[in-house]
Amino acid sequence: MAERPDRTAGRADRILDAAGVLLTRLGYRKVTIEDIAKQAGIGKGTIYLHWPTKENLFHALLLRESLRAAEALLEGVAEDPEEVLPHRFQRAAFLYTQRNPLLGALVSGNTELLGRLKKHPLQDQDAVVTERYLKTMTDRGLLRDDIPNLTYVLRSSALGFYLMDSFTTEGDGLTAEEKADALAHIIRTAFEPPEKPSPANLAATAAEVTQAFLDLISTYRAWIYRQDGAEEPV
Repeated sequence: MAERPDRTAGRADRILDAAGVLLTRLGYRKVTIEDIAKQAGIGKGTIYLHWPTKENLFHALLLRESLRAAEALLEGVAEDPEEVLPHRFQRAAFLYTQRNPLLGALVSGNTELLGRLKKHPLQDQDAVVTERYLKTMTDRGLLRDDIPNLTYVLRSSALGFYLMDSFTTEGDGLTAEEKADALAHIIRTAFEPPEKPSPANLAATAAEVTQAFLDLISTYRAWIYRQDGAEEPV
């Protein structure tokens, strides 16, 4: 008899929880499937029912962290449509990432922790959603449309806040909230028009952005919780 989806998803989450603990503690290169099975209290073969390789398993872990971040951002937008504005959206994303060591390592390219996991299988979908978000913001007048290479410039400006602490100690005395506020200020003053959007425009924008991220979340979830069968690792 086939297992119920909720049961297999629950087991998958238990495995991913164990993998997350070990990845944070030891780094990708030192963690084995045997370690994860022991941490999760299951047999090694059970892990292969969900993911055929160690790399697949850790990609699923990082995608689950990204999925949860997207859900948290959408919760903020649902509570207050102004959270969809670029400077507030970027602020919320920065704070969430700062509080999640795995996402922080992913954004900063921490190979010591993540090994070869710098890229994941759904990056093309990530890029599509990013473009949808920026197009929605521009079309609705919430981002300036006179900035050449907007995607590159905006992402470069935000990325500096994620990478700065790796190169200098100048931010040691700042809290995560203070850094997030500085990021929001840069985005607001450099990339957004001075006029405040109408409530109707915000509501419509929030609905479009929410749908774009829900589509991505659905794709993430399908990949994370797929069962590839008993394909054995090489």
